[in-house]
Amino acid sequence: MAATLAAAAVAASAQGATFDVSAPQGANYAVASFRLWVPEGATPLAAALVLVPGSNGDGRAAVDDPVWKAFASKQHVALVGCFFKDKPHPESFIEQYANVVQGSGEALLGAMQDFAGKAGHPELATAPFLLWGMSAGGEFNYEFTAWKPERVIAFVVNKGGIYYTALTSPGARAVPGMLFIGGSDLDSRKDIIRGLFALNQRGGANWALAEEPGAAHIVGRSRYVALVFFQDVMELRLGKDGLEPIAKGTGYVGDPKTMSIQPVGAGRRAPYPVAWLPTERVARAWLAMETGKPFEN
Repeated sequence: MAATLAAAAVAASAQGATFDVSAPQGANYAVASFRLWVPEGATPLAAALVLVPGSNGDGRAAVDDPVWKAFASKQHVALVGCFFKDKPHPESFIEQYANVVQGSGEALLGAMQDFAGKAGHPELATAPFLLWGMSAGGEFNYEFTAWKPERVIAFVVNKGGIYYTALTSPGARAVPGMLFIGGSDLDSRKDIIRGLFALNQRGGANWALAEEPGAAHIVGRSRYVALVFFQDVMELRLGKDGLEPIAKGTGYVGDPKTMSIQPVGAGRRAPYPVAWLPTERVARAWLAMETGKPFEN
């Protein structure tokens, strides 16, 4: 897939259209600005891939990334780059804008309404989301899924450290999720994400915990796994009448202790948290990351 996206990136880079909107200052943020990129010829758009960077970062330029553009062009989705910035407060290690129920979530939804008109794509007003984020961006994604699970196709948590929700609703646990940790990241971040995963997996969450050995607080190889994950989940969930639920008893199990994968229900249930993976292809990508081996093309 990596080679395919690299080739497609050249064609995608000179096509499409870009739009910008900003929201007024809100209760839990000082800045909420957004940039939309729409691939040429994609009518209607199937979804929006929302890109949320690390702490107080300006992620609007991410819509110009050729890998994201290639994926968006191939899958007929829009790209939305986000810039959230906290108001000054004494605990700078906490991103208040990640607590989406306090206003930042509505800022994103309002931006999609504005983009629908500006871009001439009315479907964007209610388009489902693929949520990608790094660090605080992953925190935002997790909290948005907890808040509006019906709007999310799939989400990624990527090495963030502060979360406002522990056990999510059954609707949020039904949304496919990939929670990435780095083997060399801070223990606090790893422990927090492992705890969120274990708690919600106990409640039957369609989520996977994916650890990259030796990775610190970086994106690392997580984007490749996420691209495979997003593509396969889109095929499973996008229906004519909206988002389809994941059928019970489907998918694959990734066992982090035995470093093995197998179809759901194929063996005895492990007495510890295991990863749920939507397809064999995603399962193989997960296993390659866990073991530090090359990805299959």
